[in-house]
Formats: sequence, C-alpha cells, structure tokens
Amino acid sequence: MDDKHPDCLNTRLFFLLTFSLSWAAWALAVLLGTKYNALPAQILHYAGGLGPLVATLALLYRRHTPDFRREFWRRAIDFKRIGIKWYGVILLTVPALTAMGALVDKLLGGEGLQMEAAGRFIQEPWAFVPFAAFILVFGPIPEELAWRGYALDGLQIKWKALTASIVLGLAWTVWHLPLFFIEGSYQHGLGLGTSQFWLYMLDKVPQSILMTWLYNNNRRSTLSAILFHFMVNLVGELFDLTLRAETFYILLWIVAAIGVTIVWGPERLARDRREA
Repeated sequence: MDDKHPDCLNTRLFFLLTFSLSWAAWALAVLLGTKYNALPAQILHYAGGLGPLVATLALLYRRHTPDFRREFWRRAIDFKRIGIKWYGVILLTVPALTAMGALVDKLLGGEGLQMEAAGRFIQEPWAFVPFAAFILVFGPIPEELAWRGYALDGLQIKWKALTASIVLGLAWTVWHLPLFFIEGSYQHGLGLGTSQFWLYMLDKVPQSILMTWLYNNNRRSTLSAILFHFMVNLVGELFDLTLRAETFYILLWIVAAIGVTIVWGPERLARDRREA
C-alpha cells in the first residue's frame, strides 16, 4: 500500500462511499418531506454533509498504514507548510473577486455589494466568532479533509493536476445536487434550473483548480484548502451580491482559474505535488 497517496482503487472507493452516504441521507430527507428547520431534516442535512469525511476516515483506518495516517493529519494542521505569500492568496482572493464583481455591477448602474449580514456584526461583534466557527466546522473542515486531503492525490496519480482538478470539481458539483430538493435548504431557495442554480453549479470547477494550485504549491497542505474554502463560504455569507454582480463574480473565478493554469501549467503543478 502506498504510504503517500491513495491508489486508484481507494480513490474509486472514496467516491462510491461518499456519494452513497451523502445521497442516502439527503434522499431520506426528501422522501420524508421534512422541513429543513425541523430537527430530523437538520440531522439528515448535516449527516449527508459529513459523507465525504466518513468515507475518508473509513478508508484511512481500514486501508492505509499508520505512516499514511500521520501524514494525512499533519497536512491538515501544519500551518508552516503554507508560505507567507500563500496566506495572502488564501485570505484575499475571495474578497477581491467579490469586490470586483460588485464594482462592475455598480458601474453598470446596479446595487453592487449588499452588506446587511456584515453590518449585523458591526453592531454585534461578539457574535462573529461563533458564526465563523460554525461556517468552518460545517463545510470546509469535513469536506476538504476528504476532497483535497484524500481524493485529490489519488486523482493526480492518474491525471495531470488540471484534469484532476476538473474531475474533482465536477464530482463536488454533482454531489450537491440532492440539496436542491430539500425544502428549506439554501440550495432549494436558489431553485432548480434557475439562473442562481447555474451560477451556483458553475463556480465549483474553477474553485477546485485554484485549490489544487494552493495545495500543490504548499507541500500538499490540506489546511490551505480548508482555509480557502472557509473564505469562500464566509465572504458569501457576509456579503450579498445581485444576480448581475454574482454573474461577474463567477466569470472572475473562471478567469482566475484560466490564469493560474496558463501561468503555472499542468506539468508544473504535477511536478510540485510529486516532490512534496
């Protein structure tokens, strides 16, 4: 068994387990017809969100060596793997793209950035820490320990970094689909097949490319992906964008992903990963 990267079989098992666990929980929520704000629906919603992590842990402790497990957890907590300049990229990319999308909308006569949620924390700053902690724990940590922390390495054994990023981004996108059928969920509120639906579905692949870029250039740091995912979710919760601003925001994600691919290149990314 490889002590550094999951092999192809374990990677396939990861996706099989992840989708089975998550979709089973979410399908049950849909079949029961429960409201999202009811306790059973909340439990099923969060249980489904833990599917990738449960799949990862099952494989980690059943099919890998102690050395593999130690390295897995080290990559998730070792902040020294991330260079100072990369912390800047992690912390500033999402706010910058959000601001640019809002600015273009404003210049075209739109409302630009809406700060109602952020304004609440100016009035109640003590509420920000538990709010941010909730966002970190329910999303970035359980998902990125799995998507980037486990699955990405296995995909990069088979494909170059760009292809692996696209495959993982598409899987990540499709994984969210059942949430659109759970009444009361954020995704259900966007509506199936609406403009908001397509914008939501379009941003996962470019985000996946940028997270691979961060991961590979910081010695396979899972923490870099966790923090980046956290910034995506946090900024999205704090600042609302109009539909037009959101469209520009997603287009900027695509431009950023293309730029990273052109400047760094698939071979460079793959070589960085192998040398980590």
